[in-house]
Amino acid sequence: MENYDFELEMQVRDYECDIQGIVNNSVYQNYLEHCRHKFLHKAGLDFAQLHNEGIDAVVIRAELDYKFPLRPADDFFVRLKMGKQGRLRVVFKQQVIRKSDEKLMVDAKITTVLTRNNRPILPDILEEKFKVTGVKLEEF
Repeated sequence: MENYDFELEMQVRDYECDIQGIVNNSVYQNYLEHCRHKFLHKAGLDFAQLHNEGIDAVVIRAELDYKFPLRPADDFFVRLKMGKQGRLRVVFKQQVIRKSDEKLMVDAKITTVLTRNNRPILPDILEEKFKVTGVKLEEF
């Protein structure tokens, strides 16, 4: 992924691996979510505060393409690029990249919406915060 908006370095922990000695497929969702949360925090967004204001960010679709497995103690990056789809959907294009050889391990697209009282709302609050950090939501 070129021109990504954020990158987080992580390391595989032994307990994240299954009997085959590779990272369990479900753990990649945790990696991707942790990266999104760190990015949003860096942009000045706080999930607890938003929730207290009645706004929740909800994942409505997760598309993951598993290319190669990570193994115990592998160092890796999770990268993300922000975008939008239509008026309501905020999209995170994300990749998990092994650090040692820059190999693409997982390619993902996570689609979210903001809700207030369980009803979708425009993502204006996100776009305002992202502009401050230099991130512009482009149409995907």
